[in-house]
Amino acid sequence: MRTLIVTEFISLDGVVDSPGGGDHPRAGWTFKEVPFVEEAYEIKGREQVEAGAMLIGRVSYDEFAPVWPTMEEFAEYNAMPKYVVSTTLSDPEWNNTSVLRSIDEVAELKQGDGGNILVHGSPTLAQGLAEAGLVDRYHLLVFPVTLGEGKRLFNGRENGKLQLVEHEAYPNGVVKYVYDVQH
Repeated sequence: MRTLIVTEFISLDGVVDSPGGGDHPRAGWTFKEVPFVEEAYEIKGREQVEAGAMLIGRVSYDEFAPVWPTMEEFAEYNAMPKYVVSTTLSDPEWNNTSVLRSIDEVAELKQGDGGNILVHGSPTLAQGLAEAGLVDRYHLLVFPVTLGEGKRLFNGRENGKLQLVEHEAYPNGVVKYVYDVQH
């Protein structure tokens, strides 16, 4: 069985909306409001190397697909299998991308062989996966900003207790938390 990891940039008040760009009034808050410290992003490189697939929702697909294929730092992601959970997407253009129609299909994917499945962005999908008990781990980079409003990672209906397995604080105030979900 594969490990399903939700990986997020998250504000101190739990918002995951538009960390690099998007529709939120403070879109890009991860780099506009917090000084860059390279070592804080080490986990992102590790995720790419250890991942066997990427899983995203339709909104994240629409944001990532036009940009990520042009970025050298995402070479592993661009080459690996990608899965989009969507009831409306029919012909994904991003290399090596398949469409899954339901959380049940995600559960089937998770039962197969291969490396970790990473969920990037996609807070609505992450919530549904957590409610279904499919999330095994969270990789959270918590940024020292409060955004007040926007899409949140947690909705209070998640299953499982969290066990902290890795953490580190960085000089810019970002804190890395890695939690395993106790099923």
